[in-house]
Amino acid sequence: MNPQEHAGWRWGPFTTRVPFVHTKLHWPEFLQGIFVAAATGMALVPLMVSQFGLTFEQAIAAALIHNLLITSAAVVFGEPYAPGWITPALPLVLTFVLSGFAEPEARWHAMMALSIDFALICFVLGITGMGKRFMVWLPDVLKAGIILGAAIAALKRVFVDDAERFLLQQPIATTVACVICLVITFSVPMQRLKAQYKLLALLGALGLLPGFLAAAAIGPLVGEVSYDIQWGVLNPPFAELWAQVSPFMIGWPSAELLLQCLPLAVVAYVIVFGDLVTGNEVLSEAIPDRPDEKVDINPTRSHLSLAIRNGLMAIFAPFFPTQGSLWTGVHVIVVQRWRQGRAAMDSLHSGIASYYLMAIPFIYLLMPLLTGLKPLMGIALSLTLILTGFACAYVAMAIPKEPAERGTVLLVGMALALFSPWIGLLVGIAATILLVGWKRPELRE
Repeated sequence: MNPQEHAGWRWGPFTTRVPFVHTKLHWPEFLQGIFVAAATGMALVPLMVSQFGLTFEQAIAAALIHNLLITSAAVVFGEPYAPGWITPALPLVLTFVLSGFAEPEARWHAMMALSIDFALICFVLGITGMGKRFMVWLPDVLKAGIILGAAIAALKRVFVDDAERFLLQQPIATTVACVICLVITFSVPMQRLKAQYKLLALLGALGLLPGFLAAAAIGPLVGEVSYDIQWGVLNPPFAELWAQVSPFMIGWPSAELLLQCLPLAVVAYVIVFGDLVTGNEVLSEAIPDRPDEKVDINPTRSHLSLAIRNGLMAIFAPFFPTQGSLWTGVHVIVVQRWRQGRAAMDSLHSGIASYYLMAIPFIYLLMPLLTGLKPLMGIALSLTLILTGFACAYVAMAIPKEPAERGTVLLVGMALALFSPWIGLLVGIAATILLVGWKRPELRE
């Protein structure tokens, strides 16, 4: 069989596939997307309100823009991955921005600078093909230290920096949500049970949703959550948001700030490159099961998509790092159904578009859903950061093989989590060279 790439409108290296024209609606992915996207896509809203000076409605408008840009990765640019945040970079970014800049306007400028730096890195490394060479140049110990730094920063954000604002406000509901999600996602005994019972396997496929729903049910019983459901449709205040955050209104970041943010953008690139490798490996395992569809894996396209989306985000709603390449859990779920055959899913692109609500993020406009989720958004943020911390530690600690490497990884991680990006990165480089040597991994195709 000669596989054919799914139809769409080609423009340069990109392929746009219009929902309902080029891609079909698949209800299993669509229904999961409604709940999972609602539970996680708005997790940053309470932070934008409490730390960046936005109203609730303005923060929802910003989240809507982020969602549209994320969705464009698959729908507009033709990426074969389920896109998401650069989640491991989030705690490092929050530590840098919230600790280093006091006023909301300065924090927006920092987010702009990070987005612009990252966009430029992706554009240059993508268009020149140097991205892979750069990753081979970095030793595994330094990469592991970067990932462990994200883990430390995430857990510090939840349990120390913002504990009074989020965790201690809703301790029981947050704990219940975290325990359920950690057990379902990472527990070794639970993995064995999932293999035996389909219901548990389905539960595990829902990601953050089971823990989030448990918190939503328990919160009112223990007095930590109070619902005030309102009806109607939200008219997102995009003009107000533009006036608050756009560089055309509040000014562009200075060259000094761009330079200050550069090492953190490099750290984020290291993480996002790893996401691309993961996404390709998941696809490579599944492609033999679908000889009827050609999946176009194009690193240059992926880099340019990241560059364009982050550049646009810097203009309309700068909040780094919400424009990444992969939401691993969702990618695995969609690919697993796609590999079951055309009867289960006609095209990989249809499955991805369905999970992302066919590029129509209507959940951000429904007031009953928004007001119902509002008292739970702090829980969603804590849950996201705790799971990110656990997952990053899980990955980082598996990389070093020798005692000196393990100690170096911890040192690098602490430096990145506690110091400014430049100092953290310089400490990481120096520790790697002096303690274990600059051991580069082998290039793998």
